[in-house]
Amino acid sequence: MNRKSEKYILTEQMDWEELGGGVSRKILGWDNQIMMVKVKFEKGAKGAPHQHFHTQATYCVSGKFEFEIDGVKQIVNAGDGVYMEPNLLHSAVCLEEGMLIDTFSPIREDFIDGSGVSYFGDQDD
Repeated sequence: MNRKSEKYILTEQMDWEELGGGVSRKILGWDNQIMMVKVKFEKGAKGAPHQHFHTQATYCVSGKFEFEIDGVKQIVNAGDGVYMEPNLLHSAVCLEEGMLIDTFSPIREDFIDGSGVSYFGDQDD
């Protein structure tokens, strides 16, 4: 099945999807192979340890985060990027209110159909 988002995703016309724990998101574009998601974190919000079969690359737009990937911790600031190989356990703690842009390949079907919220402890695949 060939599914995809609209060509233009105008975020001012979208509501934030509240995920709980001080985190919300807007899905910015996707098709069967790739997905981009804008994620807003309040200070102290946590992305619980989780793993999934998707490749993930994240861009830190603003704020300060402590990421942990496969047991290795790193502070990430605005302008930094993070790469997570498939199936590696990873998590994040927001140290200063901020925004991340997550990209996934393939698409996070659970984000589209509402069956998963990977940031908050739901274990994926």
